[in-house]
Amino acid sequence: MTGRSDSENAGSGEFSFIARHFRPLAGVEALDLRDDCALMRCPIGEEFAISTDTMVENVHFLPDDPPETLGRKLLRCNLSDLAAMGARPHAYTLNVTVPRGGRHDESWFSAFSRGLAEDQRRYGVHLIGGDTTSISGPLVLSATVFGLLRQNTALRRNGARAGDDIWVTGTIGDAALGLLVLQGKLKDPSGFLTGRYHLPQPRTGLKLHGIVSAAMDISDGLVQDCGHIAAESGVQLVLESETVPVSEAAARLGPEWLMKRLCGGDDYELLLTCPPERSQALQTACQTANIPIHRIGRVQAGRGVRVLDAGGHDIVPEQGGWQHF
Repeated sequence: MTGRSDSENAGSGEFSFIARHFRPLAGVEALDLRDDCALMRCPIGEEFAISTDTMVENVHFLPDDPPETLGRKLLRCNLSDLAAMGARPHAYTLNVTVPRGGRHDESWFSAFSRGLAEDQRRYGVHLIGGDTTSISGPLVLSATVFGLLRQNTALRRNGARAGDDIWVTGTIGDAALGLLVLQGKLKDPSGFLTGRYHLPQPRTGLKLHGIVSAAMDISDGLVQDCGHIAAESGVQLVLESETVPVSEAAARLGPEWLMKRLCGGDDYELLLTCPPERSQALQTACQTANIPIHRIGRVQAGRGVRVLDAGGHDIVPEQGGWQHF
């Protein structure tokens, strides 16, 4: 995102748009969004963790999702990737592709940027640049986040070993059920499920290096993301479905929604494997950060993922999780 004073003086156009809505979000590294690049230094002994995500209207969010939550969701989904690698949030870039002649007017983007400003304060990040374009198509939002961590301390997906336990933060399946509520397929009198759909809770701030053996965030569904750790680590993950944490709002819908909770996606909780002898350290770290965590299974020799019912019998999911292709 760059700006020019002549366009700003005219009060219209791309550069004035950027100045009004995004320059207030910019950190010092952004050079006031007036140059072609940001300038960012990495502190000695640290390295950047970098992740990017794109959200497309009618694919990742609904057209009538509130703009003040939409920017926050975009940022939080990216921050969840940093949390999974053990990095602390630092900065982000933002790309906005706006439908021509649509409803995304000045008030819409004012609400959008207000939401971003709120979460910048909450998570300690700032904007350093990006791009704005228009399109004859849906609204497209993309963010790239930069996190910092000490060199050689990143949490990876490939460290799970037979004998480890499987853990997750928070509760699983709320956002997937919340989407069904917004589509008119379920009832949610409390509003909790729709709230979880609109605003994920990235588990930033956990210090898990030297404690967990593997980590990733749950974005495509618990079962499918367990499969990613299984594949990268060359092991089998066994999920005990009855131990997967469920919110009160989801539990009230009944056990028939179990597989939707396990496969639905958009949780943005952390999926962790941990040797049993380090489980107390893991629980202490989460308690210190006020983040709930539950053991949900074990790692063993083999391949893929097994899902067990309360009697220890295998359950075969109809669908493993979200797939773009």
